[in-house]
Amino acid sequence: MDWDKLRVFHAVAEAGSFTHAGEHLNLSQSAVSRQISALEESLQVHLFHRHARGLILTEQGELLFKTAHDVFAKLAMTEARLSESKDRAQGPLTVTTTVAFGSIWLTPRLKEFLEHCPDVDLTVILTDRDLDLSMREADVAIRMLPPRQPDLVQRHLLNMPYRIYAHPDYLARHGAPQSPDDLDDHALIVFGEGARPPFTNANWLMDLGAGPDRRRRPLLRVNNVYGMYRAVYSGLGLGALPDYINREGGTLVEVLADVEQDRPSIDSYFVYPEELRHSKRISVFRDFLLRKIAEFE
Repeated sequence: MDWDKLRVFHAVAEAGSFTHAGEHLNLSQSAVSRQISALEESLQVHLFHRHARGLILTEQGELLFKTAHDVFAKLAMTEARLSESKDRAQGPLTVTTTVAFGSIWLTPRLKEFLEHCPDVDLTVILTDRDLDLSMREADVAIRMLPPRQPDLVQRHLLNMPYRIYAHPDYLARHGAPQSPDDLDDHALIVFGEGARPPFTNANWLMDLGAGPDRRRRPLLRVNNVYGMYRAVYSGLGLGALPDYINREGGTLVEVLADVEQDRPSIDSYFVYPEELRHSKRISVFRDFLLRKIAEFE
């Protein structure tokens, strides 16, 4: 099987079109199409269903794509390990974490890391979706839940208690709740029903002090913590947020601080594949994180 044609096929399957794959590969659409046609001819199977809105993999195409994806992921891993120096951290390092933690806590600290490790080519992917580390969607992750996969190494980083916050402007207009029952009369900002909150009782604010005969209606539902923070910061209402957000120099005010009933608290973990255990880039980044967290705590 021709490796160049396989590389083009992999790009087309990921992009879903000849045009987008060509832009990624710096090839014309016609050149990409010819490569795919030649590959299909050599294999004597159709790899794509072609239609007006793009391309869909056939059953045979799905099989080839899965294999090609595995191969290219392993090649990328091998390339990184071959190019890495034992003496200093260098080469590409892709880190993923949630939008909130990455935006508020992590990225402001990366200047110091890159000043000490200028040969590390750092990429940060902020998403609330868990990227597949085994498939090299990222090298390491900072996650708000322990990983389930047995082949991932994990290191506990930080405990994150949740607290109820409001902006001073909101409290000036509406006053602060004095008891959980008072939450019935306040604007609440919570996770959306279709969101993937980082723990099971993420919307505990909806139930805190609420009686069985009355149901609260939130003013706003948001699909991630960072969006909730921005809404609370705008003075829109009350929201339950991890306390690291306000400890990063925020101006929010904690309310109902003495209420501990069902208060959530989550832990963050530094996670990476077992095969990268001896990577200098990862160990240096891990040690940097642990040092910054010790300073933060």
